[in-house]
Order: sequence, then C-alpha cells, then structure tokens
Amino acid sequence: MKRITKIGVNETPLQKKKIKVAAYCRVSTASDEQIISLEAQKAHYEEYIRANDEWEYVGLYYDEGITGTKKDGRAGLLSMIDDCEDGKIEFIITKSISRFARNTTDCLEMVRSLTDLGISIYFEKENINTGSMESELMLSILSSLAESESVSISENEKWSIRKRFENGTFIIAYPPYGYENVDGEMKVIPEQAEIVKEIFAACLVGKSTHAIAKELNERGVRTKKNGKWGAGSVNGILTNEKYTGDVIFQKTYSDSSFNRHRNYGERDKFLCENHHEPIISHEDFDKVRAVLDQRAMEKGNGTDTYRYQNRYCFSGIIKCGECGGTFKRRQHYKPSGNYVAWTCSTHLESKADCSMLYISDEGIKLAFLTMMNKLVYGHNTILKPLLRTLRGMDDKDRLLRIQELEIRIEANADRKQILTNLMATGVLEPAVFNRENNALIAEEQQLRAEKENLVSFVGGDKVRMKELQNLMAFTSKGEMLTAFEDEKFLAFVESITVETRQQIVFHLKSGLNLKERLVV
Repeated sequence: MKRITKIGVNETPLQKKKIKVAAYCRVSTASDEQIISLEAQKAHYEEYIRANDEWEYVGLYYDEGITGTKKDGRAGLLSMIDDCEDGKIEFIITKSISRFARNTTDCLEMVRSLTDLGISIYFEKENINTGSMESELMLSILSSLAESESVSISENEKWSIRKRFENGTFIIAYPPYGYENVDGEMKVIPEQAEIVKEIFAACLVGKSTHAIAKELNERGVRTKKNGKWGAGSVNGILTNEKYTGDVIFQKTYSDSSFNRHRNYGERDKFLCENHHEPIISHEDFDKVRAVLDQRAMEKGNGTDTYRYQNRYCFSGIIKCGECGGTFKRRQHYKPSGNYVAWTCSTHLESKADCSMLYISDEGIKLAFLTMMNKLVYGHNTILKPLLRTLRGMDDKDRLLRIQELEIRIEANADRKQILTNLMATGVLEPAVFNRENNALIAEEQQLRAEKENLVSFVGGDKVRMKELQNLMAFTSKGEMLTAFEDEKFLAFVESITVETRQQIVFHLKSGLNLKERLVV
C-alpha cells in the first residue's frame, strides 16, 4: 500500500523579493565644483533608493570629466551594463536622457538592450519609465482611436449645419448678452441692451476695457452667466458684429478630435445681414473697431490679432477641460524665483465659474518631451504597424474586417456567458473559470481595439493620414528629444486639454489624443 505524506503549509511567511536598484549619474567636467555636485548626487540616490522598502540598493555608477557623447569612453556606464547582463541589477534610475546619453542612437540602443534583459530605466527629468512606456503609449493610442468612432456621424450633422449657415436659417441657441432666443428668433432684452450701448459709448470716449469692466462690477451689473465683468468679456461685446443686426456664421469650428478653434480662414464663413434687431449702428461699431485697432497699434501689437494671440507657441492652444476656456500666459512672482504659468481665462475672471488652477510652462514642455520620446521608443512596435495597417486597406476591406470583428466579439460574449453559467451551476472550478474568463476578456479588448482603429479611418481621412506619416518620419530617426523646441511642438500638436493639474491631453494633428502626467 502506497503511503501518502501530507506536507504542511510553511508557517513562516515568504519575504517578498526586493528589486535590485542602481543609479547612474554623470558630470561633464572634473572641476572641484562638479565633483561636489557628483558627491551630492551619490548621497541623493543612495537615500532615495534605500527609502523604498521594495528596493534593494546595489550601488551607484558614475562617470566624471567626460562629454558623454559616446558610451565607449564611459567606464562607469559600461560597468553598470556588464552588471546588468550578470543579473546584479533589475532597475536603473538616472537624472535625464542627456545625462544618460547625449547620442540618441546610443540611448535607444542601450534602452532596448536593457529592456530585452528585463531591466527598466527611470529618467527623472522626462518622467519616463521605460518599463511602462510601451504599454502606456498603446493604451493612450487605443483610447484616442476609440474617441474617433463617432466622426462619421458628426460629419453628417456638420453638413446640415453648414447648409443652414448658407441660407441663414441656423438658429442661434445661445445669443450674446442683450438678446434672448424666443421661438428660434433673437429678441432684444431692453435692460441689457442699455448696458451694451453704455459699453460702446464708454469706449468711444476713451475708456479702456479694464476701466469699463471695473465700473460695471462696482455698479453690481452681472454678465450673462451671472459672473463679474473682465476686460476680455467687455472686448467680446465691442467686437461682436451681432449687435449691428448682422451675423457671421462659423467663426469657430470643430476639428476631427472635437476641439473648438477660431476660424482664421480654414473654413468658409457666412455673413447674414439684417438677421435680427440691432442694438448698435454699423457706424458706431466701425468707430469702436477703429479705436481698438489704434490701441493695439500703440501697444505694438498691430492690427494682426491672430499674430498677437500667438506670440507664444502655447497661445490659443491650451483649453480648459472644466469650462472650455482658453488658457492665458501669466508671469508668477515668488521669493524663490519667477516662473511662467498658464491659467484658464474663465478662472481669472471668476473662480466661481471655473476652479481649474494654473499649470507651469515648464511642466507642459516636459510633458511634451515625455510624449514624443514615448513615440520615438514605440516607433517600431506601435506606430509602424498602425500605419502599415491603415495604408494597406481601403474602405471596402475595412468594412468587411469590421463585420468579421463584430461577429467574433458577439461569439466572445456568448462564450463568456456559457462560462458564467457553468460556474454558477458548479460544473467549473473557480480556478478554471478565472483562467478561461481572463483569456476571453483579453481577446475582447484586442478585438474591440482593432475595430475602433478601423472605424476611425473609414471615410479616408487623407489629412490625418498625412499627419501620421509626418509623425512617423520624425520618430523613425530615433532622435529622442532632450530640449523643448517650438517648431517641433507646432509641427505635431493641434491643441492641449487640461483635465487636471496633474494630467493634460495632447491632441495631435494625426488624430491621436495622448494623455501625459504633469509634474506640479
């Protein structure tokens, strides 16, 4: 008779294996000042790593007195890589990409080699963890593509609206201050109309928009949204042609990512004269416009309003995720040092109307660097296959494939339901159910991601395809960014949405909407 020996459970809880972490730092010269800096970095990283209970400090590797252009002459770096290959290191922390490698080809080569060994690198300045870059990027892209599923529907709606612009039958749902919508028609509100006339009269006698706003607030006059007046809201009234009885339709438009933009000629505009009862004469409106243009000239801004609004690369581009307002550039003064920040225009006028706080100029730039470097890193694994798929299919192929995917998604749902029923009746063991159900969930996510990808490109968005090709051309060079450049930002980014002080969304011209964390 065979004997069965029972093995009891070990009562001593197993200690969780710690991650072996090393740090790398470099200084560019061998001067005394830099040596002191190096010693400070050593102390910082040792304390930083030892403070994490899940990490085991295995050492700090460093180089000094060298340029860092090529990795061959950096003994500290090469020693660290050797230890990585020997299994002595599992995670690396370094200050920045430029400290790790000035040569981008070397940087990518080392990152990818270490990734193959299962070793991740964290770049503090750029806020990049190579261990999660690819997964984060993939999730961000898939999320972006999913948002585009409703584009084809919205295009039909846009066509209908444009036709109503052309024939002057479009109903203005939200008339400006001084008017209300009555049965689809704009009607004058007498009390508010008098305020509008006062604003125009005050401007013509030389009062500034700031002075006019101050007087209105002191009198307790409220805006249409029951807020306080600001220079911007006063200027909005002085430049609104609707007070003359005319309407210019499509002064703004929505892009493929559903972001609003001012129309500077990208779309047709439609002028409808004598659309409703005027409050201000054309003569007074033109006089006020001349006054505002003269003031702009005196300030050195000229009459080119578009150029004035876009003196900085972020001007007119950053939108508030809470209220939809545009962010304005502000100089912040602190004893520790001055810095540039961007603040929601609505928040500046009334904190009650929008609670969104400012974000730093430097934080936005670092987030952009992080995003672009993720795209460079994921060029071969994510962007290249995406473009290859989109290029190789026409709309007929896409629609057929979408049908196939929908059938497979339905079959997947049926299998999950059968599994659930078997589990409920006790036929399946929990472990078996969990394994099979997780596999089905993973399959469903993959199928839906592919479907959403194909749906977003049905209709042949040639502009978006061209922009994606431009992005691919840049990322294919393997040049990771170490410093912010206006030109590169404007080449790829259409707009930014601030969701919170910790997170923003870059809306790329290629149609991708990529989320990035902000360092506050």
